[in-house]
Amino acid sequence: MALKIKIGAGIVLCLILLFFSYFGLGASTDKVVISTNADEEAVEAMENALDSHGFKGEYVMQPQATAELGGKMMAEGKNIEADIITQATYYLESAQQENEMFASIPSKNTQKTIDEYPDYITPILGNMGSLFVNTKALDKQDLPEPKTVKDLTKPEYKNQVAFPNIMDSSTGWLVIQSILGEYGNEEGRQIIEGLIENAGPHVESSGSGPLEKVEAGEVAVGIGLRAQAVESEQKGNPIHYIDPREGNYSLVEAAAVVDKDNDEKQQKAQQMVETIQQYARKDLLDLYPVPLYKGEKVDQSQQPDYPKKWDKRLTVDLLEKHQDIFNDAKKKVENK
Repeated sequence: MALKIKIGAGIVLCLILLFFSYFGLGASTDKVVISTNADEEAVEAMENALDSHGFKGEYVMQPQATAELGGKMMAEGKNIEADIITQATYYLESAQQENEMFASIPSKNTQKTIDEYPDYITPILGNMGSLFVNTKALDKQDLPEPKTVKDLTKPEYKNQVAFPNIMDSSTGWLVIQSILGEYGNEEGRQIIEGLIENAGPHVESSGSGPLEKVEAGEVAVGIGLRAQAVESEQKGNPIHYIDPREGNYSLVEAAAVVDKDNDEKQQKAQQMVETIQQYARKDLLDLYPVPLYKGEKVDQSQQPDYPKKWDKRLTVDLLEKHQDIFNDAKKKVENK
């Protein structure tokens, strides 16, 4: 009898252990899931703000690639695992139009945005593009300093250019916007073709990839994030940033709360978004010096010479059209 009791107790204990190993020992079922396309520095700034303002241990952060997260938003809608999504505004707006998946955020913050956004979007950071060069590599290759993106299609820049791929990186879209916005689709397609041909193996999958190549001297010229190039130059690296005459285009990333009809958890998610905006924004502005709110200021070095925006609202449909132009140009290069 005693043996049977011990065996029975052992089975119960095993079942309990299996339960916690499956669901997570001590895991809280009300943790807010935050899916984000932000890089490590931005994630750290958001975590610091949340942890120091009462939300430590109350959330799970899930970093994902921009395109991967965007695809999940469009395909899953409200059924997505995330409670909060930080993502490029064009993905958020397109997903809302397609799935009506985000809740309005009754913000208590009196700070006003420079541009207008829907009430379910809370801007948190901005990315801006530019050219940059390795001055030593330019001298070594006896290359002139480029003034425009179009300059990089000249024969002398063959295999000396790195830029991000629009198929993988939102920064890559900034490059394509600057070309198509200035030259139109017809001439723009030819410039993209020349840019791809001159870049060769240096069409990068991330926005930071081109600067890494330029810093290492693997190529002399890159197109990527302006703030990173400014920081690299200020650190004393042989890097010089250049504002292209086609324009410094920018993208905004924002936070949104998924509308899941869960009042308590959804309210907590809304409070977290407000906390990120109010307390992480200062650090995010230092990292990504693009003013989004009225009254924000950045150093003179962070103010571009040719700030531009696409003349219409950015959408996933527009992104896909620009990707098609890029892929057509890429096929022509491959078939030469």
